Amino acid sequence: MIEFKNVTKAYKNGKNVLNGLNLTINDGEFVFVIGDTGAGKTTMMKLLLREEKIDSGSLTVNGFDLGRMPAYRVPKYRRKLGVVFQDFRLFPGMTVEENVAFALRVIGTPKKLIRSKVLHMLRTVQLEEKMKRYPGELSGGEQQRVALARALVNSPEIIIADEPTGNIDPAMSKAIMDLLVMVNNLNKTVIVVTHERELVSHYGKRTIFLENGKAREYLPGGAER
Repeated sequence: MIEFKNVTKAYKNGKNVLNGLNLTINDGEFVFVIGDTGAGKTTMMKLLLREEKIDSGSLTVNGFDLGRMPAYRVPKYRRKLGVVFQDFRLFPGMTVEENVAFALRVIGTPKKLIRSKVLHMLRTVQLEEKMKRYPGELSGGEQQRVALARALVNSPEIIIADEPTGNIDPAMSKAIMDLLVMVNNLNKTVIVVTHERELVSHYGKRTIFLENGKAREYLPGGAER
């Protein structure tokens, strides 16, 4: 469970981004997070990744108190997360296979397991035939699928996708979203930060609208909670 309780966050320039955010996301939910530029979407994600700390209130994720968590525990916490970034963040000097395997190597996965896990994920995202290619040889949609495979290969409890369809064409956008829905059907929590209202409408999932640092919620079908 993810729980924001009266969370506030401001930056050094004095701008308040979150103003008493209250929000609960239960295990296994699929949630869209939308909002205008500056509404707090990026800040919310950075808090969940523990790249930033809350100023006040409390933020807990699956038993981890992110407000009080010491720095040395952050890497262990992040192993529970799979993150997909809009700009892919692939290593240009590594092949597709090596990029996906990297997520396993950093946590000390035995070598015998790495190849089988990587192959499984690349088959899932339909990129097995391009495992020896480098990111620069792939289309934007293919790079996003590599990023998704890397995020999922550790079987994380929570997947956070930041504008996962922002740099790809509409057909590939749907393919990426369908993969995230498939992952959610495996009882994984999925949070998709997006500005694409058409995708939100198409999939009919719970939607959190950030405005003035607070959240309004919409249930599947568009009814406000």
